[in-house]
Amino acid sequence: MSAAQPGALEASLRAARDRGRKCLVPYITGGIEGWEAAVEAAAVAGADAVEIGIPFSDPVMDGPTIQEAGDRALAAGATPGGLVSAAAGLDVDVPLVIMTYYNIAHHMGHRRFALSLATAGISGAILADLPLEESGPWIAAADEAGVETVLLAAPTASRERLEAVCARSRGFVYAVGLLGVTGERASLASSAVVIADRLKKITDLPVLVGVGVSTPTQAAEATTVADGVVVGSAVMRRLLEGEGPEGVGSFVDGLRRALDEAHPT
Repeated sequence: MSAAQPGALEASLRAARDRGRKCLVPYITGGIEGWEAAVEAAAVAGADAVEIGIPFSDPVMDGPTIQEAGDRALAAGATPGGLVSAAAGLDVDVPLVIMTYYNIAHHMGHRRFALSLATAGISGAILADLPLEESGPWIAAADEAGVETVLLAAPTASRERLEAVCARSRGFVYAVGLLGVTGERASLASSAVVIADRLKKITDLPVLVGVGVSTPTQAAEATTVADGVVVGSAVMRRLLEGEGPEGVGSFVDGLRRALDEAHPT
């Protein structure tokens, strides 16, 4: 796989964009009660892909909600290998992306981890704390296995760095909507639209905004510029508060309807 040969994730998101559809990628922490049914419910409710979090003991990018979900999953015995194997059995017809931290890939070994994802039918990977300058060996192993590495683009980055991120990213470019950790906010940060606009001027890859997108209204606002959104904490709160997979499906359906109404095809 190369930048000139998009994988399943990028091809799917590009096809959605070409139809005028705004892409919706919910995030669900693997390993907590109901997570598998929640992924399936999100897919049925209109997700274009689903991010599955592999919990890590030092989740530097995650705010309180996703940290709590990760702690619950780890306490319940979740392991990277077990979650990847479970993902292989999910009944979904949209691409799956794992989100975790570099130590997981390093500990297992780049090639072994990438092959495990590919074997499970997982299309993409986000290693949130892997610096661009150190990403080459992992991306090479992932490319060889056919796994698309999605890179994060910070709102404070220079144009030169954004260009480098876009050149290395596969699947889509993850536009970080604001400085700080994940979590629900009362309003969309202005930086979310700004970083999306900067990226759209640099790359033809799908540009999705995540971090700080919490409500249907915010999702619609972010996609006035971006090609789509990643929504995590607001999704996970439904599971943590006992609403179950049905609550996740209902919330994702609301996000889908807001995007479609704001941007009719």
